[in-house]
Amino acid sequence: MSEKFETFKPKNSLIKSYVDYYYLDIKPNNEINEFQCFPHFNNTVSLYKSHTRKEKGHVVFDEAATPLQIFTPIREKVLHIVQSGEVHRIVIVFHPLGIQQFYRQLNFADYITNFEFFNKQELNILFSTEDPEVFTNLLDSCLEKRFRCFENSILEQSIQSIFSQCDNFTVAELSATLGISRQHLNRNFQSHLGVSVKKFHEIVLFRKTVNEKLFENPERNFTELAHEFNYNDQSHFNKVYKNFTENSPKSFFDKGTVLGSQDTFWLLQS
Repeated sequence: MSEKFETFKPKNSLIKSYVDYYYLDIKPNNEINEFQCFPHFNNTVSLYKSHTRKEKGHVVFDEAATPLQIFTPIREKVLHIVQSGEVHRIVIVFHPLGIQQFYRQLNFADYITNFEFFNKQELNILFSTEDPEVFTNLLDSCLEKRFRCFENSILEQSIQSIFSQCDNFTVAELSATLGISRQHLNRNFQSHLGVSVKKFHEIVLFRKTVNEKLFENPERNFTELAHEFNYNDQSHFNKVYKNFTENSPKSFFDKGTVLGSQDTFWLLQS
């Protein structure tokens, strides 16, 4: 088994609506691997083949351990990860309101490590292949079996509005458009996404600037980015990056690394 980090898009048309991508993270000769990942409007389920969780963000290889399953909700802060020993990890990256289509009664306020997202037989099969087509079809199939449509018109309309009017958005206007109070709107977001409406919008806007700089127009300077996405000024833009990444915008982009072919952008630490 060789070291790899690969991303894969779902093939099943139903799953594509709710899952952004999968990735496979394998480090057979790893001793200590540390990295930082940053706030995102997506959330994830990580499956470790043989690991135990020492503390939040720190997993340790144990050949005798059963697979470790971790749900990571939408986060407002940097997540510091430490992987000790060999790594064989499968991750599902869900769109907002994606995981709700397959799993119910989750608590979105914190990490979940005591929930069976996949059974033992499914995990054995998933960890037995590195073939992209087989791997993707297996995950699609496992999720499709669990599909139960989750609908929440308040959240669906809100998320669509935030993404389409991200640089010119206010919570007051959204609640007025929906005909509900800000309190009711925030209760829906906190219950099903784990963050407030305002914080979700801030994370979406931050991620849009990251995507623009990384993939759309790398030559765009930070002053232009701040103006394009309607930040108050360069100082406000810098403050947002400091809060979300613990770095200035320049340091964040200079030190980070894109992994795979999607939007996984981590700060790897030697």
